[in-house]
Amino acid sequence: MKKFIPLLIIVLFMTVIAIIFISLSSKEQKITIQKGNLQKIPLPIKPGFVNDTECKMLITDTTYAAEVVAPNGDTWFFDDPGCMIKWLEDKEFSKNAVIWVKSVDTKKWIDARKAWYALSDPTPMHYGFGAREIKKDGYIDFKQMRLKMLRGENLSDPRIRKKLLGH
Repeated sequence: MKKFIPLLIIVLFMTVIAIIFISLSSKEQKITIQKGNLQKIPLPIKPGFVNDTECKMLITDTTYAAEVVAPNGDTWFFDDPGCMIKWLEDKEFSKNAVIWVKSVDTKKWIDARKAWYALSDPTPMHYGFGAREIKKDGYIDFKQMRLKMLRGENLSDPRIRKKLLGH
């Protein structure tokens, strides 16, 4: 009987491992990419189900969301336009990608390259670049936003934060 105890422990251990794997596979898995978006339209983001491709943060609010659609229809999701800029920078298809941002003022998906960006919005990663469809004083265009993001000239820099927000 004592000879069977190690075997019994191994079988019990394997059963527990199998149960864990089965329970994990039956749950909805988080996604960071959606394939097959050949129409290159903005896809719905289910809060709490999609991860930001750059920072891996779970997207729980789509107020500042962004999406990048590659020429082949692969679509990536972002919680902050700044994350999208950082991720997209070294991609071969960056100039040919369709880029969408959620507009803070009209709540619609708009072309990121035609959007206007505030400098001090409370975006999820604290970069500050909230997209707008309607231009107002103090907003910058996509090229300026991209340059500021890549230079680190955003609210994540304490000096910029103090200059823009006063604290």
